[in-house]
Amino acid sequence: MLEAVEHSWTDRIGSARLCRRVGRLTAIHGLVLEATGLDVQLGELVRILPARSQEPVMAEVVGLRNRHALLMPHASVDGLCLASEVEAFGASNGIPVGFELLGRVIDASGKPLDEGPSLEGLERQHRFRAPINPLHRRPIREKLSTGVRAVDLFTPLGRGQRIGILAGSGVGKSTLLGMMSRHAEADVAVIALIGERGREVGDFIRDSLGAKGMKSSVVVVASAEQPAVMRRQAAYTATGIAEWFRARGKHVLLIMDSITRFAFAQREIGLATGEPMGSRGYPPSVFGLLPPLMERAGSLEGQGSITGVYTVLVEGDDMNEPVADHMRAVLDGHIVLSRDLAARGHYPAIDIQGSISRLSGALYHTGQRETADQIRHALAEYRNSEDLIRLGAYEAGSNATLDAVIALESDMSALLRQPSGQHAAPETSWSLARDLAGKLKRGSSHVG
Repeated sequence: MLEAVEHSWTDRIGSARLCRRVGRLTAIHGLVLEATGLDVQLGELVRILPARSQEPVMAEVVGLRNRHALLMPHASVDGLCLASEVEAFGASNGIPVGFELLGRVIDASGKPLDEGPSLEGLERQHRFRAPINPLHRRPIREKLSTGVRAVDLFTPLGRGQRIGILAGSGVGKSTLLGMMSRHAEADVAVIALIGERGREVGDFIRDSLGAKGMKSSVVVVASAEQPAVMRRQAAYTATGIAEWFRARGKHVLLIMDSITRFAFAQREIGLATGEPMGSRGYPPSVFGLLPPLMERAGSLEGQGSITGVYTVLVEGDDMNEPVADHMRAVLDGHIVLSRDLAARGHYPAIDIQGSISRLSGALYHTGQRETADQIRHALAEYRNSEDLIRLGAYEAGSNATLDAVIALESDMSALLRQPSGQHAAPETSWSLARDLAGKLKRGSSHVG
């Protein structure tokens, strides 16, 4: 009896925090708080105790300067004042992982946003991981069918590939993501909604994803009103959850909407902590964080795969703005959404000429590249002469290939259009494409 009591007290003492690490706020500069008297590390969490009887405010250590810790709060700083007590408790931003996350909507710190059960008992892992050994990656040879005809035919994705969707606002980006998340041949979808308006989050979950899509999905949300540190953290939380499923042999579709707002969040953090300003106001840390985040996706030996789809919200439809330009260099391809096509009611508004998959050579089967290239060439012919055709200035018979393209323009448009609720099976898509390519070839020969 006495021995049992002794062991009980020994365990309690061993696990107790015998000494509190406490500092004080010394300055509040806009988004950044400064504290002194703390022995902390980058990424560590602290708890700030307001002077009045209010709830403590959680904050993250985002910088260290002259024996001062630079903190960014996870919530409103109302009620804080100089000399507010700051307590470090040694916790970094661990994220919850487990099959219990399927069908759930959580915030960047892993707390449920839906009305489901608590996630407190789940295993937690660190949000940052060591870089993947390049020799442990599997070659990408297996296609991932997205169920979107224009994507599967002209920008094929492989399991473990990383691709960007470059789009301005209001051109059907969310609808395309919803189609991919519902129809893609993946075991699990992990979706990060970063910097979206609250209304759009609800609309995406209800309408674009739907009840069927939610069953095999995890949604991580950091909406527009959240502090920058939470919007940045959402990207790491979603990626860490995807890695957990990959380690258990699952093929994961990781959708991040949008990586641009991740960059915006890091820009806020970087400038607030004193980083120099670069192109379009982006500090160097933005372009230092993007490649390591993208490289965590992929297909690993002895594990499953993470296929990453990252949306890039281009400012002013400028496809060469800094984030878009950097992402094209980092990723394995990109899909461009056209405002002109969207204005005509052509959805998904994918610009076939402007989109590319760098792995298409390894993913196309026999004859598929020739079929896709023939249709792509026909679309380019039509686009180059579209103004003449619309003005009635083109004279039929002057170009045999263009005559065939004009005759089949409606067929090409029908191939590339797709209702958001429709799933396009790969076999059916390629059958339609081969039929169209055959008509183009016969029409060109006949007119000639």
